[in-house]
Amino acid sequence: MAFVPPTPAHRPAAPANPTSASPALAGAADAADRPTPAGGSSGIVWARPAERRRPRLTREAIVDAAVAMADAEGLEAVSIRRVAAALDARPMSLYSHFDRKDDLLALMNDQVAAEVIVPEPLPADWRDALRAIAHRTRDSSLRHPWVLQTLACQPRLGPNALRHAEQSAAAVSTLPLPPRRRVALLRAVDTYTLGYVTTELRERRGHLGGADRADVQQYLTDVLEGGQYPHLAEFHRLDLLVGEDGRESFTEGLEWLLAGIAAAVGAASSGSASSGSASSGSASSGSASS
Repeated sequence: MAFVPPTPAHRPAAPANPTSASPALAGAADAADRPTPAGGSSGIVWARPAERRRPRLTREAIVDAAVAMADAEGLEAVSIRRVAAALDARPMSLYSHFDRKDDLLALMNDQVAAEVIVPEPLPADWRDALRAIAHRTRDSSLRHPWVLQTLACQPRLGPNALRHAEQSAAAVSTLPLPPRRRVALLRAVDTYTLGYVTTELRERRGHLGGADRADVQQYLTDVLEGGQYPHLAEFHRLDLLVGEDGRESFTEGLEWLLAGIAAAVGAASSGSASSGSASSGSASSGSASS
């Protein structure tokens, strides 16, 4: 969903190399190429007017090249110089479309956010709507794992991100909950989705402390058969790791989460109705006695 940025306690860990560069992609070489921002710039790329003349190098072409590079090599591979070289352009020419590299990250993030938007109309049932959004979020994140690195430091203010947030808000708009509780609900689904994808990507790429997946499974077998961890020993060894196709496990966990939310919403609705009935009854009794 990514309706609101993850809180510090729930920011997803970067699925790429742990020793890779910061998602901010700060680089002295790129900084030297960057011209001084035009006067009056708000610092938000979305507030910057698009070029009125049609340039040879478009913003769309720049973002497409950067996304393709990040998909193929990881976010740490993206730099203004490399993107410019891929487009056979000068690095300075890219800065006519944005003021800083963080703006490029925001544009890349927003382009990918378009993949998460569910084709209208949304399913009428809020659970079906959230299922569709969560699965599209997972699928997109698996195609573009670098996006998870940008979520902790990039505010999602682009048009596609806001459309996605609007869809998420629309999905729960009919629930009998105050806005604060609806935001908390969306954050819970978002945290589950992004957390699951982070774990799935890490294990798919073999980020198991440098060990081979088969070695880890054998280690677990040996340790758990020793009797020191009897409850863990009841689990199948493969169940302790996310499999190659985690969709079934992801769906199962999502269903548990939605069922719990539905139960909580139902209990809250029943409590409100009972409270309203009691208040109405008290008022009627007071009128009769007078």
